[in-house]
Amino acid sequence: MWFLVCVTTDEKLMNSERVLVAMSGGVDSTVAALLLKEAGFTVEGVTMRLWVDPQSQETAQRTEQGLSERDNIAAAAAAARKLGIVHHIVDGQDEFYKQVVCRFTVDYLEGRTPNPCVECNRTVKFALLLEMAEKMGISYVATGHYARVKKEPEGNGRLLLRGIDRQKDQSYMLYALGQAELRFTLFPLGHKTKEDVRQIAAAAGIEETVGAESQEICFLPDHDYRSFLECHCPQAKKEGDIVNTAGEKIGSHRGIAFYTVGQRKGLGLTTAEPFYVVRIEAAANRLVVGPLEELFSSGLLVEKPHYISGHFPREALTVEVKVRYRAPAVEAFLYPPRDGLARVEFKVKQKAVTPGQSAVFYRGEEVVGGGVIAAAIP
Repeated sequence: MWFLVCVTTDEKLMNSERVLVAMSGGVDSTVAALLLKEAGFTVEGVTMRLWVDPQSQETAQRTEQGLSERDNIAAAAAAARKLGIVHHIVDGQDEFYKQVVCRFTVDYLEGRTPNPCVECNRTVKFALLLEMAEKMGISYVATGHYARVKKEPEGNGRLLLRGIDRQKDQSYMLYALGQAELRFTLFPLGHKTKEDVRQIAAAAGIEETVGAESQEICFLPDHDYRSFLECHCPQAKKEGDIVNTAGEKIGSHRGIAFYTVGQRKGLGLTTAEPFYVVRIEAAANRLVVGPLEELFSSGLLVEKPHYISGHFPREALTVEVKVRYRAPAVEAFLYPPRDGLARVEFKVKQKAVTPGQSAVFYRGEEVVGGGVIAAAIP
């Protein structure tokens, strides 16, 4: 359940469609609101209050940038005043904690490496935006993501496309959106580069009203997930064995939650050649390690596959797949799902395919869909 907790108003009625813009207080979302206003929309901004650390005595947990969520809300409100638009603040903390933070901790306890930003977009941010917009009679929602939506050449469906700035492209984080969301979603920055956005902000005189850019995972102070787990999940500290791929014990670990596939440092091993985490076996509470060549996979299995079109492919597709947000897209074959799993075969073996991360499928500029990596195929 979402709760609207504060509204600041400076309303100017316009004879145009209304759009609700998610405003974080940063330059991207502020410029998104500005561009939509200049395009003739009646723009209203909303800032989401999502995270207050229940372990903290402070009102909001500080990040390494020295900004709290309270600071970001203040920055968004200031930006809205500068733009002359209505600004709302909505509380979604309970849903964020249940859907994102709890899932994040459970995944690590189960030996997976999650991507909470994907889950937040899927279950919290867009759900909140669209629900608010519907209740308020607003036609569209918008964010500052670097991605594009395009109407299908034939039919009424929507395509999700990469942002033209490949360094900032955020389509990977949005693969779980479907037709129900994309029909009513605008991405004003999809055709812009980051430099374009900075210049627009400077020209409009709004660069001084915005806060610092959000970085990585919003609820991790200093981006340190291990410290977060130690604080919030004492049960993560459960020692176990480190074994080689032959099953021979060669060391001990302090808890599988503190390791990820591909990790080399911090294993405490003295071996003739470097060893990497090849696999995490949660049921046995052990890490399987091996030399670099054992870290490569010929493919992967994806659970809960999602396709933007809403329809499963009936035959194998040639796609490019990204197995991590910052990983390059590589050529692969995507097979129709069976028993809830879709199989992907790489044309060239890939390193450190990590269960829990998202695999996202592309065909050129178009995002086909994606899912959560269930397992790597040796």
